[in-house]
Amino acid sequence: MNKRDAERLRIIHRVMDGMITQIYAGQLMNITERQVRTLVGRVREEGAKGVVHRGRGHDSPRKMTEEMEDRIAGIIRRKYPDFSPLLASEKLQERHRIEVSREKVRQIMIAKGLWKRRRFRKEAHFWRERKHRLGEMIQMDGSHHDWLEGRGPRMVLMGYVDDATGRFYGRFYDHEGVYPAMDSLQRYIKLYGLPLAIYLDKHSTYKTTRQADMDELLKDKQQAETQFERALGELGIKVIHAHSPQAKGRVERAFRTLQDRLVKEMRLGGVKHIEEANRFLERYCHVHNRRHCTEAMEPEDLHRPLPKSVFLDDVLCIKGYRTVNEGYLVKWRGRIYVLGKPSLTLRRQKLVVLERFDGRLSLRFKGRDLEYRQVLEPKRPVPKPAVVKTRRKTSKYAPPPNHPWRHQIFGNGQLL
Repeated sequence: MNKRDAERLRIIHRVMDGMITQIYAGQLMNITERQVRTLVGRVREEGAKGVVHRGRGHDSPRKMTEEMEDRIAGIIRRKYPDFSPLLASEKLQERHRIEVSREKVRQIMIAKGLWKRRRFRKEAHFWRERKHRLGEMIQMDGSHHDWLEGRGPRMVLMGYVDDATGRFYGRFYDHEGVYPAMDSLQRYIKLYGLPLAIYLDKHSTYKTTRQADMDELLKDKQQAETQFERALGELGIKVIHAHSPQAKGRVERAFRTLQDRLVKEMRLGGVKHIEEANRFLERYCHVHNRRHCTEAMEPEDLHRPLPKSVFLDDVLCIKGYRTVNEGYLVKWRGRIYVLGKPSLTLRRQKLVVLERFDGRLSLRFKGRDLEYRQVLEPKRPVPKPAVVKTRRKTSKYAPPPNHPWRHQIFGNGQLL
């Protein structure tokens, strides 16, 4: 008899002695008056054993049989050996029509040696409240991981997570750089609109260490900016750089979840190429968001529509300024271009050079695209190395003994 049964027995004895009513006893034991009368009758017939529950010591009729537990363990061992209990229970229901709770799967996997709880050491960091509105701030990052588990090339997942709701958007690329960042941002803007701010790390694509050049100083920019920062500024999106991975924890945790779940889903789907992975990710994002998204504290959506006067191709590209020299030539990234219709008004003027990622190039002056053609710089002959002639050092000349100089006649008539 445990402590709870002993307390119930004491209350029943007080009812039998007439010290308290059955209604008050039911309130003390949190049961109905009818159950109190039942307990009183059992105590009178059986004594103290009457307060013990009838099902104690017996198996529940809903208990899973050992054969069913062995079947579940066999399925997990063959098809889902590295799945977590939650994901394994979901796959058992989706693919095998076996209704079983996550806790029961966890117990089976622990008993069969299929899973061991992993404890993550958590460090203390300052907690930041979520933003209140959708689109108020987007966390962006790239995740380098073996997403295809050796079945295909290594890929980088460029991910966007809304800070208020946790809504995820992503796309796979073969590297993390200017093109993947701008291409994924363009797709996000076309899908949802312009967010107010983007929170990202200090990767060389998003943050540079070089000094500001003259053009940036003239625009009152004390720090140099990357092409990606320049594009965000033109779109009116605020850039916020995180000082640690924990600062952008929402996108980091989303990547950790996807590295567990998405990798296994693509394995079951037989994905082997980056194109297949992107098509699979488009469908999987809806499943992920339904499961992991939360409601924003405020219903307002702060995503802004793209203005009609803004063309994303002219913003999300490589942009720079070049000066037209005396021969109406423009130099850009190791190449030389000559203007098709030269004019005196273009001499020593600055042009805007736009290079798209599909190879298209535009030379723009006061909003007008100029005609141009590429010229090849003639190869200069390689000068031959100058031959330096060294003078040979001569030794001191000593005349032989029979040299006429040695037989000259002097005034005394003697020979030397």
